Amino acid sequence: MEVGESSASCSSTSDIWAMLVPSDSRFPDVEIRSNEMLICSAVTASSFEKLEWCQIMRNSDQGSATLQNRSSNTIYIDEAAVHKEDEICVTNGSEIIFGPDREGFLSYRFKVIPHSESCVQQLKISVDVEHAKCSICLNLWHDVVTIAPCFHNFCNGCFSEWLRRSQEKHSNVLCPQCRAVVQFVGRNHFLHGIAEDILQSDPALKRPDEEIALLDSYASIRSNMVIQTGKKLSRKRTRPVPDYETEDVELPCPQCGTEFNGFRCNRNTIHLQCQSCGGMMPSRTNINVPQHCLGCDRAFCGAYWHAQRVTGSDSHLICNYDDFKKISERTISTMPFLVHEANRHEQEITERSITKMGRTLQDVISDWIVKLDNREIDRTRMPLNHAEMITGGTHVCNECFNKLVSFLLYWLRISMPRHLLPADAAKREDCWYGYACRTQHHNQEHARRRNHVCRPTRGVGTDTGAGAANF
Repeated sequence: MEVGESSASCSSTSDIWAMLVPSDSRFPDVEIRSNEMLICSAVTASSFEKLEWCQIMRNSDQGSATLQNRSSNTIYIDEAAVHKEDEICVTNGSEIIFGPDREGFLSYRFKVIPHSESCVQQLKISVDVEHAKCSICLNLWHDVVTIAPCFHNFCNGCFSEWLRRSQEKHSNVLCPQCRAVVQFVGRNHFLHGIAEDILQSDPALKRPDEEIALLDSYASIRSNMVIQTGKKLSRKRTRPVPDYETEDVELPCPQCGTEFNGFRCNRNTIHLQCQSCGGMMPSRTNINVPQHCLGCDRAFCGAYWHAQRVTGSDSHLICNYDDFKKISERTISTMPFLVHEANRHEQEITERSITKMGRTLQDVISDWIVKLDNREIDRTRMPLNHAEMITGGTHVCNECFNKLVSFLLYWLRISMPRHLLPADAAKREDCWYGYACRTQHHNQEHARRRNHVCRPTRGVGTDTGAGAANF
């Protein structure tokens, strides 16, 4: 047996994670080093001809793999028949037979090498719980945030209350643990994952639901926030600031020193950094103008400065209003790249179907936004945060709008009668792995021949290694 090349294979210098052990001792073990590997093999023990046999793709659980039949013959996996281009999950000890019957044909045992998995487990148990506690409430972090420059960590709700009280006193915000002046605070998704792992290993550390709900009600930090400290600037000030106590103060945004719509920043104002242009705006929770995208919780300044009727300048960056606005105000003429898991064949079928209906992409999306508002769509797998709160009047960024369009077009195809599909598309069989199929991304023939806008029917409830799906 020989190893072939795959377009998505990893470096051959990586560690061996699995082996194919032949039943015939005349053939050597096949060492599998790449996450995706094409296998070429002799059909029978008496044959020296090497044929393309199968492709083995490592699953994310590290203990199994997805095997795809790349030959014209049927492969048997633990007595189950796998036809050409079909896939099946193999686990440690699975028997693999190439050929129509058992006699005279080579068989292999799939063997997983557990070394990498053991290393991962060892890393997971090395976290000290005492180092994962908030120094304000003395409990395990909940929705952890990190402050700079001291890099101490706290619960979002705990630190938000500390921040609010510091602002009420018009004083610098000090770290509750070391008393350093805080210049920056943001959510820490890496440490949030560690806290979740600790709770899974020791459920006794979980707080009562009422306490968690109270913490969440206090939490005000949704994205990276810059906290004004009176720090000296190296750049030249662009406008006078008569109310500031010092001359050399930082002017992050246009409202530092200049009043717009009855508001002007003071030296204790907290600023948010826009994720689109990198500019700053004051954090204001008592106005009706959104400053965060509800789909991803990131800060965007377009809607805020549009409401203040402020335009950009050389000294202050302000992004375009079109970068962050209501869903119902958006227009679309081109299908986003990520629609249907970036499967271009399925995108083309959807485009042809919309044309056959005599509609435009904008017409279809507008109709489905109305269905979204009327709660006619199951939002369980919507790839956005706060899915239950999103309506046509919600402000979202461009990236989240594209994800929403992808979600709506999935439901359009799922609910579309077959007679509206192109004739060649209506005859296709569904792929076992549906939208979660990994093969559709590197095998164009498979992507074209099978329907992938459907729910998985193979490997449901288990990690099949098909990759993350949006729906």
